[in-house]
Amino acid sequence: MDSKIVVFICLVGVASASVIAPVPVARVDPLPQYSYGYDVQDTLTGDFKGHQENRNGDLVTGSYSVVDPDGTRRIVDYTADPLNGFNAVVRREPLVVAAPARVVAPAPIVAPAPVVAPARVFASAPIVAPGPYYARAPFAPAPLLAPRLPAPVYF
Repeated sequence: MDSKIVVFICLVGVASASVIAPVPVARVDPLPQYSYGYDVQDTLTGDFKGHQENRNGDLVTGSYSVVDPDGTRRIVDYTADPLNGFNAVVRREPLVVAAPARVVAPAPIVAPAPVVAPARVFASAPIVAPGPYYARAPFAPAPLLAPRLPAPVYF
């Protein structure tokens, strides 16, 4: 009886192994092309950055920029291809912020106000004797809790 069960399990295993789902064939684009980019200009948080990239076949070109904490704009221009690999050129530019134009009207001429000295009130303050002087105890190092042992020697 046991041998019949073992044979049945083997037959079920062989039957299930022979049913193989077809493997989907991946379609490969021989000339991939794309272009994308983004730009962030957030004056509330001070986040200014951008990125753009173009791909035509195996040649990828692009650049990105970010404002560093030191107030300079870092711009990275890069290219990538199978022959030369990835190459990047980094440059820094000072961040120029245009100040808004201000219209300054001339101040009106006003006669100076007369200077009046404030009234001074003198009151006698009570004399307080200094309190007792407490001297600090001299510094005493804490006693060692355990004697120091010599360093172990390994042969």
